[in-house]
Amino acid sequence: MIINIKDKKIEELIFRIPEPPRFFEAMLVGRKYDEPSHIASRICGICSVAHTCASIKATEKAMGIEPSLQTINLRKLVYHHENVRSNVLHVYFLAIPDFFGVGSIIPLVETHPEVVNIALRTKKIANDMVRIIGGRAVHPIRIVVGGFTKLPTEEEMVEMRKMLEASYPNFEKTLEVLKALEIPDFERETEYISISDPIDYALYDGNIKSTDGWEIDDQNYMDKINEKIVRYSTAKHCWATRDAFMVGALARFNNNYERLTDNAKKYANELGLKAPCYNPFMNNIAQFVEIIHSVDDSIKLINEILEEGLDEDKAMAEIKPKGGRGVGVVEAPRGLLIHDYTYNDLGRVEKANLIIPTGMNYANIEKDMYALVQAIIDKSEVEIRLACEMLIRAYDPCISCSTHLLKCKLINK
Repeated sequence: MIINIKDKKIEELIFRIPEPPRFFEAMLVGRKYDEPSHIASRICGICSVAHTCASIKATEKAMGIEPSLQTINLRKLVYHHENVRSNVLHVYFLAIPDFFGVGSIIPLVETHPEVVNIALRTKKIANDMVRIIGGRAVHPIRIVVGGFTKLPTEEEMVEMRKMLEASYPNFEKTLEVLKALEIPDFERETEYISISDPIDYALYDGNIKSTDGWEIDDQNYMDKINEKIVRYSTAKHCWATRDAFMVGALARFNNNYERLTDNAKKYANELGLKAPCYNPFMNNIAQFVEIIHSVDDSIKLINEILEEGLDEDKAMAEIKPKGGRGVGVVEAPRGLLIHDYTYNDLGRVEKANLIIPTGMNYANIEKDMYALVQAIIDKSEVEIRLACEMLIRAYDPCISCSTHLLKCKLINK
């Protein structure tokens, strides 16, 4: 990041992403319909379920494949726990150390061992949930186009429910820790975009919705979501109604607050999080509230699945490969994720377009940093650097951007 300052005013602020493109869109071209989800999951080891499901949804939409309600509920269940483990990783391991004034979670092993143990226990439960349903904890192999290659057993479903029910005391202890944190008092009104559903707190399915008042079918994402290349970064900037927007937990919270469980709403209220919220640092709190919601809703889903009974006949839908275009839109932990595939008549990919949440957030991060730096311009370079690092981490970008390191060059003229 480069900041040019003259007479205590910012003349230029540039947030540069130097990482080279990885060409996943090109890798998918020519692939048979059952391959893209396994390739796409490798885009991110933290969001592998999200990329798997977005890819599968795009393929199913393109070919008119209708998965069973059992399949959709199991996907929602595994989806919850990718969200939980990612939110745990960010809130406990990346964000909380900032508020305790330490460089990583390692010093907290000595000073706050209970917090560290809660994080490890909760993440293990989430990993186990993904492994039991998806076949392994990272890059799931049982979630495929049309359904599941293998279903969890009734005994495994009951055991997962027990694990979840036992986690609530840990959340109560975390609540007290989070209530004691001093969240930076910073606001900048912006546009928040996420998927939304009239019944669910949408993570797996829904229309694309904006706090600026519009809502569109996910297949029509190009009507609103725009991308452009910027000269100083390998990452594109995105815009919709305004010149930037935010995706992620805070965007989901702002658009879907009413669909949270009553228990999650109680935690949000305890932590002072109210919709709409314009403080990007509260994204950390929104992530914790989502953990509560995901555990609550997972128990509900497990009960519904057990009541209906697991049925092998509903594990896979009929698949007839054909040509067509389909868009798969989900909420990755970091926000809105879009996979757009065009297939030929042989069921092979002709074109792929992927828009990743971290990329959608870059322009908004830059604008937030401009406003933040201008507000604290009298502080030292060390303090400004830390504030910018914390702001970037609040967005929970991909891990390489979330580490406690920011090359920040301040030039005073």
